Amino acid sequence: MKTQHSIIQGLFISLAAAATLQLSSCSSHITPFLGTAEPALPPANSPTWSSITSLRSDDWFHLLDHGPNAVDWRLRVLDSATTSIDLQSFLLGDDAVSKELIRRLLLAADRGVRVRMLMDDSFLQKKDPIVHAIDSHPNVEFRVFNPYARRSGGSAMRILLNLGDFSRVDHRMHNKILVVDNRAAIVGGRNLADEYYGHDSKMNFRDLEVLSGGPHIRVLSKAFDRYWNDHWSIPAENLPGSGQSKLKLSSYQESLKPLPSTLKQEAEVDRHTAWMKAAKSAVGGYPTLLVDRPPHKNPNKASEAPVQVARDLRKLVDNANSEIILISAYLIPTPQLEAAIERAENRGVQVRILTNSLRSNNHTAAHAAYRRHLKQLINHGADLHELRSDGKDRSRHMRGMAGDRSLALHAKALIIDDDKVFIGSCNLDARSLRINTEMGLIIESSEFNHQLREAMKLDFHRRNAWHVQKQADGSLLWVGDDQSLKSQPAGSRMQRIEDWILSLLPIEAEM
Repeated sequence: MKTQHSIIQGLFISLAAAATLQLSSCSSHITPFLGTAEPALPPANSPTWSSITSLRSDDWFHLLDHGPNAVDWRLRVLDSATTSIDLQSFLLGDDAVSKELIRRLLLAADRGVRVRMLMDDSFLQKKDPIVHAIDSHPNVEFRVFNPYARRSGGSAMRILLNLGDFSRVDHRMHNKILVVDNRAAIVGGRNLADEYYGHDSKMNFRDLEVLSGGPHIRVLSKAFDRYWNDHWSIPAENLPGSGQSKLKLSSYQESLKPLPSTLKQEAEVDRHTAWMKAAKSAVGGYPTLLVDRPPHKNPNKASEAPVQVARDLRKLVDNANSEIILISAYLIPTPQLEAAIERAENRGVQVRILTNSLRSNNHTAAHAAYRRHLKQLINHGADLHELRSDGKDRSRHMRGMAGDRSLALHAKALIIDDDKVFIGSCNLDARSLRINTEMGLIIESSEFNHQLREAMKLDFHRRNAWHVQKQADGSLLWVGDDQSLKSQPAGSRMQRIEDWILSLLPIEAEM
């Protein structure tokens, strides 16, 4: 989210696990859902999908690098649906972009499309009326993953009220995927809110997604089904205190006004032309889906820990021959990942890293944990870069000119050698690698590898990222194109103090 962790929140997180046993009797509980499994609908056969299939039968990939273009494509994908929309995400905002996405999703439902919407519960606080209003549409079913039992209050209050159930609700679903008509999909790091698409008035994210089509879409669809039918994906009507929604669907839909700065609803012929152009220019490749297993019975059991993506990413690092480029918004490597990076460097593999600086990081607590690994990563031989929030080319990730808006990194990607790429939801931190569920695509394609390298080239430039260098005396220097800093680039003295205090707390395993 846009706001930084406060010192109080950091302290609270560090104490939460210790207080769990004492407060376990204070929390109500969620009953796992044991409904009948519901599969994805078969691939649709609209004129557009048929034309694309006739054009190419392979798996194809189109990089969504620019935020405003990414939201336009997401809207086009929703408008193209004829039979089904399956949407899975971590965060649903309450702003212009999120409302426009929901508006177009409900318009698809109005024309008879079956919509399945699966959201994590982390940022649904105070949104239950909206959830129930959306769910009341006859063609929409809304499910919430691993929901909080006590649902009142804001973020901090809700965590406090559910502290007795902390070990369960600490496990979140961070996956992000949109599958339409079982024919096309979007996979990557973007949530559903202004800042992920360059539309926020203060701070925006540099992020990545891939639009794809071809036979592998069935694999993505089955992965969605596995989460949709998981015992911990709870139908909205089963949420505690659900009952009759005070917000009527008709009133909610009337409140959703078109967003002029995004893609307008196209005539069918124009939409068809856009799809054909994208399919023709898309890059072919061989995809492998990485996805964690959802905790089917008990999120607390070690045997159900979502570590499959972490394991596969380590294999990717271990199999690299010449170069690894790691792009991660939050970089707090586990001992296993850190060892894999060191092994790569020891066998002569060049490792380049792009992550957030203290100033650009929207979670100071995460940066405080990362700073413990800074020198070790550099000592091992990593070429480390940190995003500049005031980077000179940041407007290329925003709608319109940057002005005084800042930029933060939210992308999660690996570029391996000259022929492989990973794009997904997984940060290289303890929370993504051991606690939350994640997903993403490995794409084997020299052309797509080159395309992503070109897209990221300017992000590594000193105009837009600090190059962190070790000096002869062991100190670190942050080198930009116009200045060098002997201490971490920060937004304020208070941010430095907060970062220092949080670095003293035993919170790394939760970051």
